[in-house]
Amino acid sequence: MSATLQKIQELKAREAKVEMMGGEAQIAKQHESGKLTARERINHLFDAGTFREIDKFVAHRCTNFGMQKVEIPSDGVITGHGLVNGRPVFAYSQDFTARAGSLGEMHAAKITKVMDMAMKSGVPVVGMNDSGGARIQEGIDALKGYGDIFFRNSRASGVIPQISCIMGPCAGGAVYSPAMTDFVYMVKNSSFMFITGPDVIKAVTGEITDKESLGGAMAHNESSGVAHFACETDEEAINSIKELLSFLPNNNMEEAPLVQTSDASNRICEDLNTIIPDNPSKPYDVKDIIRSIADDSHFYEPHEYYAKNIVIGFIRLNGRSVGIIANQPMVLAGCLDIDASDKASRFIRFCDAFNIPLLSIVDVPGYLPGVHQEHSGIIRHGAKLLWVYSEATVPKLTLVTRKNYGGSYIAMSSRHLGADMVFAWPTAEIAVMGAKGAANIIYRKDIMSAEDQNAKRAECIQEYEDLFNNPYVAASRGYIDAIIEPKETRMRLIEALEILSTKSESLPPKKHGNLPV
Repeated sequence: MSATLQKIQELKAREAKVEMMGGEAQIAKQHESGKLTARERINHLFDAGTFREIDKFVAHRCTNFGMQKVEIPSDGVITGHGLVNGRPVFAYSQDFTARAGSLGEMHAAKITKVMDMAMKSGVPVVGMNDSGGARIQEGIDALKGYGDIFFRNSRASGVIPQISCIMGPCAGGAVYSPAMTDFVYMVKNSSFMFITGPDVIKAVTGEITDKESLGGAMAHNESSGVAHFACETDEEAINSIKELLSFLPNNNMEEAPLVQTSDASNRICEDLNTIIPDNPSKPYDVKDIIRSIADDSHFYEPHEYYAKNIVIGFIRLNGRSVGIIANQPMVLAGCLDIDASDKASRFIRFCDAFNIPLLSIVDVPGYLPGVHQEHSGIIRHGAKLLWVYSEATVPKLTLVTRKNYGGSYIAMSSRHLGADMVFAWPTAEIAVMGAKGAANIIYRKDIMSAEDQNAKRAECIQEYEDLFNNPYVAASRGYIDAIIEPKETRMRLIEALEILSTKSESLPPKKHGNLPV
C-alpha cells in the first residue's frame, strides 16, 4: 500500500472515531431521552449530501484537573455549512454526548468561526443548543468564549437572520446568546432555559420549583416570551426552522425570495363580507382574516402562546413575504398592553431589518388600563410601538376592520407614523374613543339634566356614533386612502404591495436612535 493510501486510511479512521461522538452508550442515552444526536440534527436540517463540516478535528487545550487525558470529539460541537431547501446556511449543533456539550475555549472558537463566515457571506446562521453550560475546568477561558459569541450575536443582528433552537439544557450564561438571536425554538419536555436552576433558587430565595415550570418550553412560550415556538420533537422543530427560513432573505441587502403560487392575485374573499359581528362588542378571530387573504390560506405564526391579544407572523401575498401584525379581538378585546407592545415591536424591527413589508390589521379599542400596567411601564413599552412603526422604512400597509380608537389608533401603523397605504372596511370605527365613553363626556350636562337619563344617554351615544364612529371622517382628511369592500381586501393589498415594491426611503444620518427599552 502506498504512503498516500495509508494516510487516506488514517484520515478515514480518525473521521470515523470523531463521528462516533461520545460513544454508543452516550448516543443510546440521548435517544432514550427522546432527543436526536447533534449529527442527526445537522443531517435533518440540511439538504441531503450538502453539509460540509468545518473544524472536525479541533481539540481542547485544557490541562487543568487532568483534562489533558480527556478526549472530547470535535470539542463537543459540530459546525459547518450546507443548503436548506437549496439556499446556503451556516449552523452549529452542540453534542451532549461529548462531555455534555460543555462550552470551552475551542468549542466557542468553532461557533464564532461559523458566525464570522456567515457574516462575511451574508448567510443565515442556525444554532442548535444542547449543552451542560460552561466547561468549569477551563474557567475564565469558557467565559471568554461566551463573551465572544454574544459580541457576534450583537454585530450580526439585523445583518443576517439568526435562529436558535433549544434542544436540551441551556443554563446560566448560555441562555443569553439565544435571547440575542431573532427567533428561539424550544422542544417540549426536553429543553430548558434559566439563569439559575431550581436548586439554587431554593437555596437563595426559598422558592420551590422544577425545571419544567421554571424554564420549560411552555414557560418561555406563554409567560416570559423568550421563546417563539414550542415543538413536540426535535424533528418538528427543525422542520419549522426550515419553513421560517423560506420566508426570509439571506441578509439585509436582499429581499425574501418570491414563491410561485397558484392562488389568484384577484381572488375574492366572500367570507370577509360577513366576518365582522353586528354587535360591536362581540369578538371574532382575526386569524380567519389573515388566512383568508394569504396565499393558499397559509399563516406561519411565531409567539402563538405569548401576548395573545396581538398576533404576529408571516404570510405570502402573490408570492411575496409579508409580516403581519394584527390585534386579536378574541383576547382582551384586542387591547394593547405591555407584552403585546413588546411582542409586536420586536417583530416589526425584524421585518424592517430584512426588507419584509408590513401589514397591520387593526381592531383595537385602546391601551389596556390598570394600575399594574401603569406601574410596570405601559407608557415606556407602548412607546416602542410608536417608535418602531415610525422607524420602519419598508412598505407599510394598514387595514382597519373595526375599532380604532385614541392613542392606539396612532400606534397601530397610522398614516401619521408613516403608513404608505391605509385601507378601511365600512365597519371601521375611527375616533378618539368609543361612543359610550365619548357621549358621557361630551353630553354630560345634557344627560344629567334629562328627565330620562338612560334614554338621553342612548340618544347621545347614537348621535356620536353617527358623527364619528365610521371611517368617513378620517377618509375626508386623507388619513384613510380607500374604504373598500371586505371581499376585495386580498386583491387591493396585493396591488398596493406591487406598486410599493420599489419604495425607497432612508432615515436621517445617525449612529442609532435611543429606543425606549
